[in-house]
Amino acid sequence: MGNTVSCCVSPEGSPKLPRQPVDRHEDYQIITDVSDDTGPYLQHISDREVPDELAQESNPSDHARASTIFLCKSQTDSELRDKRKSNHINHVSHTSPGPLSKKYSSCSTIFIDDSTVSQPNLKSTIKCVTLAIYYHIKNRDSDRSLDIFDEKMHPLSREQVPDNYSVMDPEHKLIYRFVRTLFSAAQLTAECAIVTLVYLERLLTYAEMDICPCNWKRIVLGAILLASKVWDDQAVWNVDYCQILKDITVEDMNEMERHFLELLQFNINVPASVYAKYYFDLRSLAEDNNLLFPLEPLSNERAQKLEAISRLCEDKYKDLSRAAMRRSFSADNLVGIRRSNAVLS
Repeated sequence: MGNTVSCCVSPEGSPKLPRQPVDRHEDYQIITDVSDDTGPYLQHISDREVPDELAQESNPSDHARASTIFLCKSQTDSELRDKRKSNHINHVSHTSPGPLSKKYSSCSTIFIDDSTVSQPNLKSTIKCVTLAIYYHIKNRDSDRSLDIFDEKMHPLSREQVPDNYSVMDPEHKLIYRFVRTLFSAAQLTAECAIVTLVYLERLLTYAEMDICPCNWKRIVLGAILLASKVWDDQAVWNVDYCQILKDITVEDMNEMERHFLELLQFNINVPASVYAKYYFDLRSLAEDNNLLFPLEPLSNERAQKLEAISRLCEDKYKDLSRAAMRRSFSADNLVGIRRSNAVLS
């Protein structure tokens, strides 16, 4: 054990075997490169998933999990917060029975909402969409815009544009009358109004611009024009809008549509989940602003239609169950199939 040439003697204690300096960083780099080439390291699935913070920051017009911009802007409005607070206080302090502002079902009469995701109410939907545009303009961050949407450079009528056109925020009634005129003349549907709002927020996000008093009319017109062509089966031509807005030219409409598509990066797809999110957020916006969707008493004709729809869905479910029974059973086909209870010993 005392011999210097023994294998038990460490190199550090032997004068004949001086220690060589080792570059730890180079050794680590070599090991890392080898592991990447050979592939022993597998990435965990949590490393590949998008964090919730990034998902919330995604564009709401493309991702169903992201919050809509108009609802966030309306919730930050101070007047709306005061209105909610006053309504809550009045509701809590109200003890004596009085006239009810809402309709409630009874034993003799059943009130139902005729607005659904597949068939929204046209008038109420346009009111909600224009209210969302109103909050976009009122609570905008800045006045970023493009010349193609400037009403001073590209007027929609021969009337002289006032000097304060870029300063005065439009009222909700003015926005509603403008949109309602276009939808009524072009005979557009309520679904087209929701898609219009999706395209509008997608434009503001992609182009990094704001909707403001100087450009809101042309931006809304471009979104309606594009939504009517994408959504409706019988699309409205640009020349038809020129008949509604008498003083605008077809060349101007074509140029605005081309710029709108380029700013959207030609992304005109609206997933069903995004459409449903915008619909329900619009209903939340309507409830916050006391814009109630109309309630109609359930008639015999409407009851028969609901019964027919439910029977159709039930028959479709039974057909799927029979098809699953005929096929070989698996874990996927066990859902919805009823069997007799088994006794397990």
